[in-house]
Amino acid sequence: MLTSDRSVTEAITQDNQDIIDVDVPKRGMPVTIITGFLGSGKTTLLNHILQNQQDLKVAVLVNEFGDINIDSQLLISVDENMMELSNGCICCTINDGLVDAVYSVLERGDRIDYMIVETTGVADPLPIALTFLGTELQHLTRLDSILTVVDSEAFNSEHFQSDAAFAQIMYGDIIILNKTDLVADEKLQELEAYINKTKTKARILRSQMGIVPLPLVLDVKIDQSAIASTQQASHESNDHSHHDHAHHDHRNTHTHEHCHDPECNHEHHHHEHHHSDHLENDGFISISFQSDRPFNLDKFQNFLDKKLPVDVFRAKGILNFANIDNRYVFQLSGKRYELKTDDRSKSINNQLVIIGRNLHREELLADLGSCLV
Repeated sequence: MLTSDRSVTEAITQDNQDIIDVDVPKRGMPVTIITGFLGSGKTTLLNHILQNQQDLKVAVLVNEFGDINIDSQLLISVDENMMELSNGCICCTINDGLVDAVYSVLERGDRIDYMIVETTGVADPLPIALTFLGTELQHLTRLDSILTVVDSEAFNSEHFQSDAAFAQIMYGDIIILNKTDLVADEKLQELEAYINKTKTKARILRSQMGIVPLPLVLDVKIDQSAIASTQQASHESNDHSHHDHAHHDHRNTHTHEHCHDPECNHEHHHHEHHHSDHLENDGFISISFQSDRPFNLDKFQNFLDKKLPVDVFRAKGILNFANIDNRYVFQLSGKRYELKTDDRSKSINNQLVIIGRNLHREELLADLGSCLV
């Protein structure tokens, strides 16, 4: 485990311009950032990459392992912060900070060809990109591209009430319109026109279930000099005001200090705390519900159908129902939700997180409590 004082870095070199002792194959490792709004399908895209990469050993940096669909036959070793797969890929959590996670990958003895960072749904990708372009990591890695995943069914102009959602589109090198099977072609054309109006000459791909040709999204070598120049501007400006979406070029108004997300926090803090900070700054609220009592299935169904606020964007949890042996992973994105059997041996308590805007915490918790047996 790397210490936070960067003593290993200092041992490598006192001058980042002159690094000579880092393993050469890993120096200049291409990095792809996958971003996108809540429930857009970032992890689905990530799973597609992991399952279809060929002769490429990938390191994936994520907030948590829970969503990554890894066949147990592929898993050969696990520790608290890293999983290793038999196909040569590794998955590493970034709960202790992005820089620490990157170093934990770079310091491994085995060959790693590529790095992918998945952001949270409310993350602004710029501070994450600047971590690779404006810190010592610029001498060890190469930011290849920022992929922005868009939920074709749920996305509309209201998303831009969120600075993060706007930044994800504006800083995305490639926009992936996901879930295209759920909407008519006319809506897709309107969506593409809207994105092109917001961001001139946007590169747009269509996908279902996150399936895109990997050569179109990996190692595409997109010039990141425009973003890199933002790093210098951030040092010369003390203006940390909100973005003027109508009149300013977003590339010149965002600064590193806007980061409230764990991916760009280099200190050791808990993920949940910083995640909540960013939500509140962007007008969202995150509500957590836990109970050691099971839900009544009919009451919970009624809650979803009739009482769930329309401003809920995302929900996720582990649910138990009375008189049902199985427990379930619950995922809600926009108006769609699903339950999948969960066979992991963890706590049997109900655990649910709901993310949305203009939510009444106490009322929502009371409604959930009324669903319990």
